[in-house]
Amino acid sequence: MILLRNLLFYLTFYFGSILITSASLICAPFSVSAFRRRVRNWAQWQRWCLENIIGIRLAIEGKPQEEPVLYAIKHESFFEAIDAPALLDCPSVFAKKELFSIPGWGRAALAYGLIPVARDQGAKALMNMIRSARKMIADGRPLVIFPEGTRIPHGENRPLQAGFAGLYKMLALPVVPVAVNSGPLYHRGLKQPGTITYKFGEPIPPGLPRGEIEARVIREINALNS
Repeated sequence: MILLRNLLFYLTFYFGSILITSASLICAPFSVSAFRRRVRNWAQWQRWCLENIIGIRLAIEGKPQEEPVLYAIKHESFFEAIDAPALLDCPSVFAKKELFSIPGWGRAALAYGLIPVARDQGAKALMNMIRSARKMIADGRPLVIFPEGTRIPHGENRPLQAGFAGLYKMLALPVVPVAVNSGPLYHRGLKQPGTITYKFGEPIPPGLPRGEIEARVIREINALNS
């Protein structure tokens, strides 16, 4: 039964994704708000498929902030990356530059306001990210970063990527750490029924030393490890 549900999930979700991505690109030249709704629809589509086909429910502890902040989200699977537009109000996400080469999706991602992360370009890449992020903040949009830089198996704690501290310092935004335990259910060959939980931490003010901000974020984003 699990195998059949997974086959149905992948067929349904990816077919719907093609339709929604195509619709978003058609909307983009004519209406920014309609385009953004289609992106949110994609995240909502994933939720619908997971709940109704796989049997994955969603629980949220705490809530997002009303003003723009930098959300530092634990990264255990593709779930939370796709889900961000459903979880938050039009977030701008820092994403690996390689993802923007995906046909169709890459164009939609740039138009939506995702920020490419070029890890091999050092300080130059950081300054480009800062400029892009400041434009999003001026537009009233929250920022999302996966500070570990890659998907981490559930239960593991790893150091944050060096670029996180630089962004925190230069953007001077509060940081809201968000724990999520999607790995055991979503990041595997066969997705399993159960409950994925988000846990929003308290906002961390700007201006803290690097060691302190990194320690607090690591502790909070791993709050659901057990």
